[in-house]
Formats: sequence, structure tokens, C-alpha cells
Amino acid sequence: MTRLIIETDDKWTREKIRLAIDTEIYLLKKALDKVQEKIKGFESKYGELDRENLYGRIDDMELIEWEGEIETLQRIQKRLKSLEEIVFEYR
Repeated sequence: MTRLIIETDDKWTREKIRLAIDTEIYLLKKALDKVQEKIKGFESKYGELDRENLYGRIDDMELIEWEGEIETLQRIQKRLKSLEEIVFEYR
């Protein structure tokens, strides 16, 4: 959990800060959906990612792309979780 303390009397400023974080959450969710769709495409085509069994059976670049999408998914999930856990405190 992250606690974000905002010290301002200006309601507009508080709302803009909150909006900026909410917008980033929205964008990360959209990116997450796209990455998950790509991963599902690979899985429906080849099954579960098993490098040993897939080696030589599929194009190396496709395998690298698949692994990259999984890595990207993990990074997005971590960033999204971090932002969603923010607790706002106004003073």
C-alpha cells in the first residue's frame, strides 16, 4: 500500500492529481487487455508456453515475442497494482 498525502487547499489541484493517477490506471488496464489477448492468441495456437517442447516447432521470433509479452504482462500488472493500492490523504 502507498499512502499519498496531498497538502493543498485547492480542490482543483487535488482532483487533477487524482485524475492523473486514474488516467494512468485506465491506460494500464487497456494495455493489459491487449497483452493478454496476444498471449491468448499464442496459447490457442500452440498451447501452454513450454520452451523445450516448442523449440524447433515454431519460429524463434514468435517464441521470443511470446516470452516478451509475458514479461510485459508481469510489468504492467506490477505497475497497475502499485497505483491501485494508493490511498489518498488530503490535508
